[in-house]
Amino acid sequence: MKIKESELVLQPGGQIYHLNLFPEEIADTIIVVGDPGRVEIISHYFDTIDIKRHNRELTTHTGTLKGKPITVLSSGMGTDNIDIVMTELDALANIDLKKREVKKEHKSLNIIRIGTCGALQPEIEVNSFVASAYGFGFDGLLNFYEHDGISDEKLVKSFVKATGWNEKLPYPYCVPADPHLLDTIAYDMTQGITASAPGFFGPQGRHIRLNLKYPDLNEKIEQFSYNGKKITNLEMECSAIYGMGKALGHRTLTVCVAIANRVAKTFSSDYKPHVVRLIETVLERVVNI
Repeated sequence: MKIKESELVLQPGGQIYHLNLFPEEIADTIIVVGDPGRVEIISHYFDTIDIKRHNRELTTHTGTLKGKPITVLSSGMGTDNIDIVMTELDALANIDLKKREVKKEHKSLNIIRIGTCGALQPEIEVNSFVASAYGFGFDGLLNFYEHDGISDEKLVKSFVKATGWNEKLPYPYCVPADPHLLDTIAYDMTQGITASAPGFFGPQGRHIRLNLKYPDLNEKIEQFSYNGKKITNLEMECSAIYGMGKALGHRTLTVCVAIANRVAKTFSSDYKPHVVRLIETVLERVVNI
């Protein structure tokens, strides 16, 4: 069935609307970063850079590393941007943009987020690497889509009960990382449940001038445990990547530098070298997937 112009929006030249890309301009392995400035930092390691595109906060470079095609693109901040990025990446892989029809054969992408986060367990050291074995969404994005069997509802119900999750907040969801990507790229990193919040300040328990409606929520999150699993860190994109990725049939992983420890109230004095170290680690391993 042909997808209407108002639903699948394209540029006048035929590129996908927000990413401003043609299907042949992305690789099957894609690294996602929030900061557009990190795209060039990562592509600097490529042996070749064949494509450079930019639109709004979305910057994309596609090239090769040790013969492997890789795309790196920026998403900006937040799960709302991830909704755009994941949908349009899938469209580039699995929709014939000229015919506006879903392709008969499905292509599964490897999508790896490199980012920063705040640790929620006291033993996680600032500047260490944290891999998201699960993405736990406080953002509610996945609930706008049919997602039967994608979220670990037993874990979610346990969390809702343990924290007294307020019904006025978006209902959570929880989706696992791709096990092969987790084992290949993050085998020696701290692994746990990563919570994704729909904001940086209040939704992550930061009190600046507005009083918090749920001032003890972070403490409840830190104390939550399910079958030995704890919520290790907090950021703003992972859950949407995992939820959208699994629903669309893609393999996903998030790895972050813990630039703060929210329990110890500490912050990295200079986290940028550690982000570079994480980038180098991922690039060294991603060529093997």
